[in-house]
Amino acid sequence: MVTLEELETDPHPALAALRPVGWVEALDSWVVASRELAMTVMRDPDTFTVDDPRFSTAQVVGPSMLSLDGAAHKAHRDPFESPFGLAETRGRFTEVVQQTVGELVGALEPPSADLRRTVAGPLSVAVVAYSLGLPPASASTVLDWYAAISDSVTGVSAGRPVTPEGAEAFALLHAHVASGIESTDSLIAAAARAGLGVDDVVANAAVLMFGGIETTEGMITNALWHLLTHPDQLDLVRADPSLLPNAMEESLRLEPAAAVVDRYATRDVTLAGAPIRRGDLVTVSLAGAGRDPAVFSSPDEFDVRRPNARRHLAFASGPHICLGMHLTRLEALTALTALLRLPGLRLDPSSPPPLGLVFRKPSAVNVWWDA
Repeated sequence: MVTLEELETDPHPALAALRPVGWVEALDSWVVASRELAMTVMRDPDTFTVDDPRFSTAQVVGPSMLSLDGAAHKAHRDPFESPFGLAETRGRFTEVVQQTVGELVGALEPPSADLRRTVAGPLSVAVVAYSLGLPPASASTVLDWYAAISDSVTGVSAGRPVTPEGAEAFALLHAHVASGIESTDSLIAAAARAGLGVDDVVANAAVLMFGGIETTEGMITNALWHLLTHPDQLDLVRADPSLLPNAMEESLRLEPAAAVVDRYATRDVTLAGAPIRRGDLVTVSLAGAGRDPAVFSSPDEFDVRRPNARRHLAFASGPHICLGMHLTRLEALTALTALLRLPGLRLDPSSPPPLGLVFRKPSAVNVWWDA
């Protein structure tokens, strides 16, 4: 029987055993772990919806584009979508990201640091706050709110109630975002002018804010962990820096920052022989899809030259595909490029591996480098 501890520490053997789909009692859910079925579920919101009162994120932050389907989903997502296209992202954010990375990496003092707390976290907070036009707040304050809210969402996914800390953090975030809605040129102000109420603007800003922090911080820290624990692969990237973007995609394939997404069956349906009933929770394992041997040869190996690494589903698929994936890639590539220039960069042997049920990343990336 699969346990929550297994899913939080090393879910990959269990996912391989139940692929393509299987019932996991610990989650009270069907878990989809093949790429083909994951695509099927995420691209069919009529059969597999997010719009259910059990949806974990909605219990913490309220209804948003993440927890709605159909016309309601479109109404919530549309005001935020256009600024995050590929060309718009490159034009609007490249200079800001480069400047922020330069400041954060420039402030590092040898011989050691936790690159999650000093670079990955502050970068993701600064850029997402800039992207939404939020009022200024310290990175540590926002990260504290984020930690409390994401812990609460993870707890709900594991069957626990919303935590008081999560509720309090969201109340503080609500006040912070609401205070910026009057800004004439911010994205949250534009969403309000498009017809979303204050609670709707705040809920969607929270989803984008914490999604932006989670995907960026996780993408950077997981990629650093993979590269620094595979010196042969790191040597390849150092010898040929053009491999770094693919190395980043390969890390996303092996350990997507958001490991799962939840859906709820709207009717009785059979998936690869599994008798799913109306109302059943269907957990799509993005981590499982990324290690599907039908798509990826030697799926547990980290290979920076893997030709199809970008076929991962780390940013999901279908109507709920990650809005900020181009921005997250820009941030991660910029940060990794700068950090890999630190002379003699190496991982502290005590630095922890990626962990987590819903969100997977190392709790720290403790490194050493030469002065």
